Amino acid sequence: MKKIFFTAFLVLISVSFSNFFFSCNSNYTVGKKKGYFKIDFPEKKYRLFDQPGYPYSFEYPVYASVIKDTSFFDDRPENPWWINVDIPEFSGRIYLSYKVITSRNKLDTLVGDAYKMVYKQHALISTGITDSLMKTANGVEGIYFSLAGNTATANQFFLTDSTKNFLRGALYFNTTPNADSLGVVNDFLKQDIRHLINTFKWK
Repeated sequence: MKKIFFTAFLVLISVSFSNFFFSCNSNYTVGKKKGYFKIDFPEKKYRLFDQPGYPYSFEYPVYASVIKDTSFFDDRPENPWWINVDIPEFSGRIYLSYKVITSRNKLDTLVGDAYKMVYKQHALISTGITDSLMKTANGVEGIYFSLAGNTATANQFFLTDSTKNFLRGALYFNTTPNADSLGVVNDFLKQDIRHLINTFKWK
């Protein structure tokens, strides 16, 4: 009788463990691809930034706002014309810093600094950097930098007339860099940066 009871007990335990492992295997999730929330993008519409006293004008998205940059405070004359284009819906900001060109050497230094900001600061993280020459219908020239990988910024550029004016721009997000999750947002805002550049004018 004891043997029969013990055998029945072992069978019951065996069936229970079998069901347990079967249950665990049925909910196995390791290896599933990570997903991201679907983003509903706003309609592309633009408005003009053309404030008195500023040495430039351009068009920017209606879902963004232009604010004065306050990250620097000293006696440099160009600082009053440093601004940011904030896109709160995507926690993004396009930093625009303006410089006056006083000599050919000054221009060379500004261009060199722009390249350093891209290649020196992001070379170890980026999986690829492309720089493209730009020239718009408004006579504005410059270089556009596209950075791949989990860099703090995927889009940077500078614009100049080579004689008096120089402006550098960079798009950053207030979040941990992730090329996968930010990819569609970067592509969306890259169109706005391109529009800003193509409508940009020196005064």
